[in-house]
Amino acid sequence: MGQKKLIKFAAIKEYENVLEYPQGMPGKWNAFFQELAKGTNNISLDDLAISQKAINTTPSAAEITKPLVLELACGRGEYAVGLARMYANQNFVGLDLKGNRIWKGASIANRDGLKHVAFVRTQIDQVTQYFSKDEVSEIWITFPDPQLRLSKAKKRLTHPKFLRLYQQFLQPGGIVHLKTDSPNLYLFTKTVIELFGLTLITSTDDLYSTAFMQSDKWDDRYAIKTYYEGLNIASSNRIHYIQFKLDKELPVELDEKLKELITAFEVTETHESLARNGKQAME
Repeated sequence: MGQKKLIKFAAIKEYENVLEYPQGMPGKWNAFFQELAKGTNNISLDDLAISQKAINTTPSAAEITKPLVLELACGRGEYAVGLARMYANQNFVGLDLKGNRIWKGASIANRDGLKHVAFVRTQIDQVTQYFSKDEVSEIWITFPDPQLRLSKAKKRLTHPKFLRLYQQFLQPGGIVHLKTDSPNLYLFTKTVIELFGLTLITSTDDLYSTAFMQSDKWDDRYAIKTYYEGLNIASSNRIHYIQFKLDKELPVELDEKLKELITAFEVTETHESLARNGKQAME
């Protein structure tokens, strides 16, 4: 491991706004952000109070619970930080496995005094360990690895396998946002939405087109750009966006039907090979 990565890993261990594989966090995020806002050092996760809402009790007037927004595969945390700048009345959590990437967003949040954004270092398939039922109001998935091989379809973050995980902590009818440069992941996600009868709110295969930006569907949140967006790894020259509600049951027996449907537009190159090919083309 390089020296710079080691320095970043050491730094986030000292950051109050970064939690690595935290234990016992479901229902405690509201209390955690209250302590973070106070500037508490060495926040004890064990001592944090569980929200009354998380234990199916009506919150008292004194318990102000802010909406909690989750960014999955957050990378450097541009969306978590960008959204935090826009909405002081909400809390934001970015989740990713790569600590050296999380360091960037966490450092910016610390520098700019953004006490309502934090980061969790862990695997996404472990996400249900960190949030209680109905604790999250929205999910953003920004430029994830599209896992282009058909054999890796279940690793896509909008595959029903993952959507079922999100349903365990997303509020009823909670919204999921996907922003990607991958036409395949975009089409795959639209297929999932249609197959399972989920409510599609907005979709476009050209987010920054003049027509969409001037339409009533445009939202200033879409303008936040990530490091990976700038790379255009898929060489699509377009940004694709989908917003939908996770508001229906997701029968497991339909997963095989999904596999049959997507074979019509699957490709065999992996995300990594596309990146290598793009690099070679520039050399």
